[in-house]
Order: sequence, then structure tokens, then C-alpha cells
Amino acid sequence: MKIMIVGGGGREHAIAWAVAKSPKCDKLYAAPGNAGIAEVAECVDISVMDAPALVSFAKEKAIDFVIVAPDDPLAAGVADAFLDEGIKTFGPRKNAAIIEASKAFSKDLMKKYNIPSAAYETFDNAEAALAYLETQEPPYVLKADGLALGKGVLICQTLEEAKDGIKEIMIDKKFGDAGDKVVIEEFMTGREVSVLCFSDGKTILPMTSAQDHKRAGDGDTGLNTGGMGTFSPSPFYTDEVAKFCEENVYQRTIDAMAAEGREFKGVLFCGLMLTEKGPRVLEFNARFGDPEAQVVIPRLKNDIVDVMIACADGTLDQIDLAFEDNAAVCVMLASDGYPVSYKKGYEIKGLENFADKEDYFVFHSGTKFADVDGEKKVVTNGGRVLGVVALGNDLLEARKNAYDATELIDFENKYMRHDIGKAIDEQ
Repeated sequence: MKIMIVGGGGREHAIAWAVAKSPKCDKLYAAPGNAGIAEVAECVDISVMDAPALVSFAKEKAIDFVIVAPDDPLAAGVADAFLDEGIKTFGPRKNAAIIEASKAFSKDLMKKYNIPSAAYETFDNAEAALAYLETQEPPYVLKADGLALGKGVLICQTLEEAKDGIKEIMIDKKFGDAGDKVVIEEFMTGREVSVLCFSDGKTILPMTSAQDHKRAGDGDTGLNTGGMGTFSPSPFYTDEVAKFCEENVYQRTIDAMAAEGREFKGVLFCGLMLTEKGPRVLEFNARFGDPEAQVVIPRLKNDIVDVMIACADGTLDQIDLAFEDNAAVCVMLASDGYPVSYKKGYEIKGLENFADKEDYFVFHSGTKFADVDGEKKVVTNGGRVLGVVALGNDLLEARKNAYDATELIDFENKYMRHDIGKAIDEQ
């Protein structure tokens, strides 16, 4: 098969790595890809949002299967563009990707179908939102309705901070059109767990659990980011919790989407909060998480192409999904100053140290090729640069291996958190 992946970050590199291993993959393309993906795929310089150009390229190359990975193109209907041309595609249509693209939609869906989540109210008027805040107790959770690169959630400890947050989202438009509406949610406490699920619109198969670290600084301090590291599995996601979520969250959500005429095919990302009253949904995403994919995919036993095609064909009930009995930890190497401002274009040294290492992976998030002193080199090209992943027999071993591996790579202004997986010690 000729396969094309739409995307160019760490999530897409992890997917490309797994797809390239499949005996079903004869040729792999990535649009636009990155310097790491280029090791396993032919990268083509087409924007993830340019649906006409993507479809034209797929036709020209007689692509058999397309994987649309990031949130923005899914929300914009890029999967629809391929499907409408009869090209088999993994990823939900626009009318299903709305479960991520609109937090107001997903909250209304959960209320209507009794899917456990936090109490909330939605506002499209800043004055009404500010008035509502006066009636609530701190802390306050503010969510920009639309897509905001994982950064559109503000947790405010005081009323003044919350009022500033409303101004930031709805008036100053920090997150652009994503802030036309705001969801004000009940603050929940507990352990956060992410569970990604394959779905063909009828059957849903949960993957192994993971936990992300969103804040930029050690001790969960600083601004929200796209994710500074992950570990899998979560020791807090017990069999009891899994059973509850399978009955009350995963299948119920897929059935709800079908009932609404929004058949969901692809990956449903369920962000969960394990509260004293039981698991509650924090958010839904319509694709693999980043960097959750980087720790979940390396533990997958199945041929990922088989699973994705089953999602597209509606035959997921024929798949026996299985994961290795091990653990994985990912530490993101970022550009110092991320997520606010940072410099890029620095040469990355040490990538060759991973060439012969089993159970160690470097997934590129923000890299590109550039001319350095007359030679083609890999340089930094984003806030999050590399995801360094290591496997181990258990989480403690995987974490040690991952942090040891971060020392093998260097670039100017390299930054990382030093406490990824610290919660493992508290289990």
C-alpha cells in the first residue's frame, strides 16, 4: 500500500515510525513531515490545511490510505476532502471532530447523554460570563471554546484572576476565534489520566493509559504547553476505573455521536479526572494526543495499519488490541522560553547515538534540515523540539532510561522538565 500521513510533529513521527514497520506499507509519504519523519517517509511540502493540494497529491501518487493526524485539519474537514474523493482515510469527518473543536458542543453532548463530567455554563458574551463568575466559588476553570493548541484552558485561583482570564479569552482574543465562546467549569481535583481509544463508529477499543504533564516548569508550575512529557501506563488507572469508563464514557460517547448523526471514526482521546466521586471527563480530543502517542504507540503489539484500516472499514470488532507488558516515559526537549518566545535554528547534536539503541526512540516535534557550515544538518524549528522516549520493565526503569537518554542529545537553549513521572513515586 501507498500511505500518506498528514502532519509534521512528534505525534506524526510516532505514527510514521509504526506505519513504516508494517509489511502492508510499501511507500510512505508525509505532508509536510519533519527531519525525523524524513528517515522513514518521503516528505512533501504541503500545508496540513491545504485540502485541495493534499487531495491532488494523493491522486497523483495513487495513495491507498491517508492518515489525518492533527486537530486543525480534522476540524477544518480535511478528512472529508479525501473521503469525498473515495480515498480511504483514518480520522473523523468535520462533523465528528467537533467533539474537540467545540468545548461547548462536547459539554452539551455529555450533559444530554449522561456522560460524567464537571458542571458548567457556556457564554458568548463577556459581560454575562463576568456576572456568572461572581456567583461561583474559586478556583475557576475557563476554557476557550475552540482549538487553542492545548493552551486554551485557564485555572484561576481568585475572582480577579478569573475576570482577567475572561478578558484575555473573549475581549483580547488571545486564542483568536477560539475565544468567541467560553466554557466556565466546576473545578475538579484528582489524578489526571489520558486514554486514547480506536473507534470505527460502532465499536470502541481503549488503548493503554497515559499521563501528560502540561505545565512548562517543574512541580507543575508555569504556563500551559502542548505537553512536556508523558508516561504509560498510569498506575492510577485501575481495572475498576477502566470498567467504569468503558461502560459510562467510551462506548456511551461513540453511541451518542452516532445518535447525533456524527459517526466517529478514528481516535477518541478521553482526558479523565479521577475524582473522589469517580472518573469524570475533562475533555475529548479527536485524534492521538501529543505527546501521549509517543508512549502509547511504541507499546502497541498490533500492526497499526491493520487497526487503522479496521477503523475506516467499520470492522474494528475483528481486532484483538494488545499492548506490551512494559512501560514507557517521554521527556520533551524544548527550546528555552517556550511557550512564550524562543529562538530556533540551532544544530541538534547526538541523534546518531540512538541509531543502534533498542527500546529508545527520538520523535521529532519541531525540527528541520538546514545548511550548517556547508553541511545538511538537523536544527531546532519549534518550541517543543524532540520527544525522548525509553521503555522499561516498569515505570521507574523507563523513567531512568528516558532521563539518561536526554543526556545523549544537545542543542543550544535546550530545556526540559526534570520531574516527568514523579507521580509514579507516590502510587
